[in-house]
Amino acid sequence: MAKVAFLGLGVMGYPMAGHLQAAGHEVTVYNRTTAKAEAWVAQHGGALGKTPAEAAQGADFVMSCVGNDDDLRGVCTGADGAFAAMKTGAIFVDHTTVSAKVTRELYEAGKALGLAFVDAPISGGQAGAENGVLSIMCGGDAEAYAQAEPVMQVYSKVCRRTGESGAGQMTKMCNQIAIAGLVQGLSEALHFAEKAGLDGRAVVEVISQGAAGSWQMSNRYETMLDDHFEHGFAVDWMRKDLGICLDTADETGASLPVTALVDQFYKDVQKLGGGRWDTSSLIKRLRAMG
Repeated sequence: MAKVAFLGLGVMGYPMAGHLQAAGHEVTVYNRTTAKAEAWVAQHGGALGKTPAEAAQGADFVMSCVGNDDDLRGVCTGADGAFAAMKTGAIFVDHTTVSAKVTRELYEAGKALGLAFVDAPISGGQAGAENGVLSIMCGGDAEAYAQAEPVMQVYSKVCRRTGESGAGQMTKMCNQIAIAGLVQGLSEALHFAEKAGLDGRAVVEVISQGAAGSWQMSNRYETMLDDHFEHGFAVDWMRKDLGICLDTADETGASLPVTALVDQFYKDVQKLGGGRWDTSSLIKRLRAMG
């Protein structure tokens, strides 16, 4: 069992940190809104750090799951950041979806301080975090990953290193690129079924068992048909992720025409007031068009 700090108790981080405590690790949590951290300690036990540095003091592993590049820089190297308080040889594991650029920047900053940095973005949504079955894609030094993997296995279904620093984030970009096209395709199929006067549930029962089947279809078709989107992964966050994908594509020379188009469709959903709706709300845009 290890001494672990967990920075960021959002819809993903809160249950992930809970799994670590339940598994017997000694967990100290930090959250920007202290009340959330206090609620976590009341529910799970463990300890509370008032700053990232305080939480990270003496930890073997420091895990983070925050919002964006700037948030990650803040908890790592900002005022009262974790890096300055971490002991030599400790490993920082970042579960946030951020740019590969900031990942490599913090990898080098940590290395200069005698710390290891593993980028480990996650997929599986809130349900995956709560049930401990996330997919984790990792980049960084092989030795640091090997040490961190048993800790991450507490809340993962699959955890794999795909390359050096930044590779985990690049893999997560592949994940989001694939999802964008899938959700738009599913939205169009269900919208077409509605316009054709078909029973959407009967349609999905048949096509989900063939080549059209996907996680999105199995887990989102009912709420899409019911026009219910107050759950899941928010459109605002998806646009943040797709922005990272498109920026990186410009840097690497990759062509992402469908991703760019779906990003604009999500912008339309935001204009409908759906910034906090689940990403499956792309169908709302089609319905709004008539």
